[in-house]
Amino acid sequence: MSSSIIGIDVAKSTLDVALLKDERLYHQQFANTDSGYPQIMVWMGRYGVDQAHVCLEATGQYGDGVAEYLYAHGQEVSVINPARIKHYGSSKLRRIKTDKADAQLIAEYGQREKPELWTPPSAAFKDLQAMVRHLDDLQAQRLQDTNRLSSGVHTPLVVEQLKALVAFVESQIQQTKKGIQAHIQSFPELKHAQDLLVTIPGIAQLTAARLLGEIRDFHQFDSARQLAAYAGLTPRVFLSGTSVHKKSRLSKTGNANLRKALYMPAISAKRWNPIIHVFCERLIQSGHKPMEVICAAMRKLLHLAFGVLKSNKPFDPNILVNVQVTS
Repeated sequence: MSSSIIGIDVAKSTLDVALLKDERLYHQQFANTDSGYPQIMVWMGRYGVDQAHVCLEATGQYGDGVAEYLYAHGQEVSVINPARIKHYGSSKLRRIKTDKADAQLIAEYGQREKPELWTPPSAAFKDLQAMVRHLDDLQAQRLQDTNRLSSGVHTPLVVEQLKALVAFVESQIQQTKKGIQAHIQSFPELKHAQDLLVTIPGIAQLTAARLLGEIRDFHQFDSARQLAAYAGLTPRVFLSGTSVHKKSRLSKTGNANLRKALYMPAISAKRWNPIIHVFCERLIQSGHKPMEVICAAMRKLLHLAFGVLKSNKPFDPNILVNVQVTS
């Protein structure tokens, strides 16, 4: 990796950029626009830097443009889970919270931890992710408007418009669902992956689409446990001597959309998936609380998804494949 490190704190309209070179720190702010990205390269050149390792947090679509631009222009890019930066800052007893300080912290993290390099996702993945997330937004909007209708409102105009909104959003939901399936059918790899995933009891077509839209490549993970950590479904254990012994809870430092996509399927799998049903019954008998059991079912369901895609074989509870699918 390059010896020069750049940390970028991404906001909707601005990019705070910190450059670490030869133990010296340089800082500048740029517009988070297509015209602002080339100015970063020009600024780097003023300090004799043609190639650097650029680190930025995974902040959704706001960071996509600059990451893709810098990658396309020969820079090494790492897109980092914000929780890692937060924990790194806590370990340094960091007290200052400004955009400039955040950019410096990200650069220091990149210099010390040397995070893995990032490559842009394919257009097929980006479009699928955009559609499944848009579907979630539409469903949330429908629920909001439906709740308002049932809240006791009686004003005719309001009721009429709310009903029209619900009907319109419902039509958009159905169109988006059809668009998602049409998109998957047009890409053989996505279609094959979905066909494998729906063999798992608890995972239907829409859940499979959500998993494929949130997990860029199942094969980039070495184990099911690593995938569960990416989803934030690994338990955090609190043990210290004899005085600290708290209940374990989910880390929740991973992909929140992925956890959301697994919640209702896990409830279904808890009843209908033979492996998960037995697993959950064992947890219930051992005294685990209902939500703990559901979270464990979510993790197990993700493990099974990893198993069928890694082995390239449909789900079969009677066959043990040579991949890690245990919790």
